[in-house]
Amino acid sequence: MTNPIINKLPKAVFFDQDGVLFDSMPYHAEAWVQAMKKHGLPYTAIECYRNEGRTGSGVIRELCQRVYNKDASQEMIDDIYSYKSNLFVQLTGGKVPQTIANIRDVLTFLHSNGVQCWVVTGSGQRNLINSLNDTFNGVFTGIISAFDVTHGKPDPEPYLKAWERSGFAKEDCMVVENAPLGIHAAKAAGLFTIAVNTGILPDSDLTAEHADLVLPNMSALLDWFRNA
Repeated sequence: MTNPIINKLPKAVFFDQDGVLFDSMPYHAEAWVQAMKKHGLPYTAIECYRNEGRTGSGVIRELCQRVYNKDASQEMIDDIYSYKSNLFVQLTGGKVPQTIANIRDVLTFLHSNGVQCWVVTGSGQRNLINSLNDTFNGVFTGIISAFDVTHGKPDPEPYLKAWERSGFAKEDCMVVENAPLGIHAAKAAGLFTIAVNTGILPDSDLTAEHADLVLPNMSALLDWFRNA
């Protein structure tokens, strides 16, 4: 039985990083909560998951505006993000977090069928970005990170940049996301978007951003691709 939405494999799939490739969001959430608290900014794990996909500076600016109704200084941004990044490394014991269950099977299936796999992340966490090709055996054609864009998610720029670099038509590309802001960015870029809910948010947070499909795990995503 073929998928009711597509009847062939795409030519390129753009994957978010945290919560899609790496099971890193619990560490990010704890690091962000503690970093914000140290600088007098109230922040929760739920807020972290709902802000996932923003660049680090974007997260800090948004929260500072909301709490203090003023812009964060560059010094404040640098201090908070440096503290958060160092704490993330401490929480993970300096190791790359485990991969999301069954994501390797998804990537292997697509790669073996000639589908380009890309990473599109708002992360500026260099240890994760630098480990991508080693961790996933060089399956990625390209990586778009916080260092490659002017505007991070929910702006469509990251996904538009990946799409442009792929050289394919939009109808031949799709996105795999787990976060509301990432879904928003992908849909704003005009791309078919599958949400895989690997975190603590309800499915309604993902459907609210108009994901084309919401799946519970990567095993379900692999089945979906196999039925294309």
